[in-house]
Amino acid sequence: QVQLVESGGGLVQAGGSLRLSCTAAGRTDSWWALGWFRQAPGKEREFVAAIKWSSGSTRYADSMKGRFTWSRDNVKNTVYLEMNNLKPEDTAVYYCAGGGFSGAPSDAENEYKYWGQGTQVTVSS
Repeated sequence: QVQLVESGGGLVQAGGSLRLSCTAAGRTDSWWALGWFRQAPGKEREFVAAIKWSSGSTRYADSMKGRFTWSRDNVKNTVYLEMNNLKPEDTAVYYCAGGGFSGAPSDAENEYKYWGQGTQVTVSS
């Protein structure tokens, strides 16, 4: 079993930055992957970013490219998503997700078996 815990959400003005963290408790493998998804009220969950733990390969949704950046602490089993130039449309609950699969980082929800509880990000204008 793997448990994921997110933190770092909060209220920020447009143009500001936040750093989300996701800590994994349990077994991790060299082929494991992590992803961030988000969901705003009345909207479907959407892909934000993904990373392969072993290789560090990353993937970002188009609207996040150049603004959001992955980093990780291998010792702590923690990943971070640095979010810059935040916009009101970034307001959502952000979920950390984990899965074990080979290949490139995936944007598909069904590739991820484990999900955190989410952390709220609110961006004011």
